[in-house]
Amino acid sequence: MDKKVLAIYYSQSGQLREIMDNFCLPLINDGVSVEKVQITLKNDYPFPWASKDFFSVMPDCILGVPAELESFTLKEHSYDLIVVGYQPWFLSPSIPINSLMLQSSFVQVVKNAPVITITGARNMWVNAFDKVKKLLNEAGANHVGTVALVDRHLNLVSIFTILHWMMDGRKSRYLGFFPKPGVADKDISNTQRFGSLTLPYLKKNEWSGLMEELIRNKAVVPEFHLIFMETKAAMMFKIWARLIVKTKKRKIWLTAFKYYLLIVLFVFAPIVFMIDLMIFKPFLPKYVSAKKRACLKLN
Repeated sequence: MDKKVLAIYYSQSGQLREIMDNFCLPLINDGVSVEKVQITLKNDYPFPWASKDFFSVMPDCILGVPAELESFTLKEHSYDLIVVGYQPWFLSPSIPINSLMLQSSFVQVVKNAPVITITGARNMWVNAFDKVKKLLNEAGANHVGTVALVDRHLNLVSIFTILHWMMDGRKSRYLGFFPKPGVADKDISNTQRFGSLTLPYLKKNEWSGLMEELIRNKAVVPEFHLIFMETKAAMMFKIWARLIVKTKKRKIWLTAFKYYLLIVLFVFAPIVFMIDLMIFKPFLPKYVSAKKRACLKLN
């Protein structure tokens, strides 16, 4: 019997679409029926972003407030595998993906189905991953694996390049000498390898061991200094979001959050990196390893 796979995702720039296409290519080449669905919101967000528009979605994104999706129809009632592609916004799943995961009709489809999650991120993906896997577990899905693709350049470098991409709309070199933003073309193409690793498990409908194999093949590589910083930032982001939704001076507080975020990125982040380099890695390797393993658990 033919295997049926659903690949469902949201993408503004097209990067995540490329990632999903590459992951699915080995499955398609082997004769698997892959149904690709790119979701959108009824009132979708502009790309490129204006700064005020980008920061305006922060509270709803962090607090998990859903928005109305453009209607879509799935060809099947059940699938042998569902691949969910998402991106983190403000250390949380993007609003379109969070909205999808809360949609009752989609929850019925993922219930008891094996699900692989794929994210394309600047570099911090752990908090968004935690929220996505919680939503999947609440829906009764069988979360069998995850892939996390990131911008491999230094944190401070990728801040400049991602802002350029988001506000300009072009995946080009900022000022002519910065590297291209986002996930490297080589890493996007290499996602085919993870699709190939998945194929035998799909054929057997036996998923035990897939996550371990994906980890061995570096489909997901947690970095401790980013995990440490993200954990602290996620707590502060939630405080900011709750404060902003309660105030009548929303624009003023959103502007304050923007400058707070810039301070965190340009001042706090380098300090955390140095602490990790000078203290955690040389003196607390077991603690670091345990934290990395913990963030890779699927439930």
